[in-house]
Amino acid sequence: MKLAISGKGGVGKTTIASNLIKHFADQGYHVYAVDADPDTSLGMTLGLPEEKLGNLKPIVEMRQLISERTGGNGAYFSLNPEVETLLDDYTIKHGNIKFLKMGAVKPGGSACYCRENTVLNALINSLIVKRQEMVVLDMSAGIEHLTRGTARGVDLMLIVTEPTLVSVQTALVVQKLASEIGVKKIKFVGNKLRNAKDEEFILNHLPPGDVIGLIHFQTEILDQAAGFAGEQSFTAKGISELASRLFN
Repeated sequence: MKLAISGKGGVGKTTIASNLIKHFADQGYHVYAVDADPDTSLGMTLGLPEEKLGNLKPIVEMRQLISERTGGNGAYFSLNPEVETLLDDYTIKHGNIKFLKMGAVKPGGSACYCRENTVLNALINSLIVKRQEMVVLDMSAGIEHLTRGTARGVDLMLIVTEPTLVSVQTALVVQKLASEIGVKKIKFVGNKLRNAKDEEFILNHLPPGDVIGLIHFQTEILDQAAGFAGEQSFTAKGISELASRLFN
């Protein structure tokens, strides 16, 4: 399965992503954990060794490497760069998890990021099309990655939302854009729910048949998101049930 996880900033998508990755890895799956968020916090939330994370530079920032893969520094460059070895050479292997820090393009000034976009999209396509392992993409917050078509071709997009109008509205915009770029299966998970009223809010504001998970507020999740959990095998309540529904 190739899974992309999206949502408004702060809703807990990275925590949901890391819990699903750990769950699948514990179940014996080999999982590519792809951090496609410019905040690049997935590795820490997974409890990967800090010294390894500190030495792993986001691929988008490797300008010399990107230049080599796209054909040099001239005006013309390859739109189909060879990226297979990047997946082997620039990952952190941790048990059944292979962690890849992609980073994200932040356009500004007069700089052109066409080469970087080409390499990032080629990496995503290689993971989705050619690799047999499970792939979980922790996408950047909001909708920017969808306007670039980065998540096109995944089996499922899981949109994480809190029980607030702003978060739900963003989730619905993400759903619309994901559908427009060809993502065929799109589901929602409500996160940080504190009571039955929050559950009712999610179910009343989103298509009920498309809500496949309701994750309640848990103090341990905050500790994990802050990096306090380390490598301990904490799994948020409701993750196992959510994971099983992803295949339905």
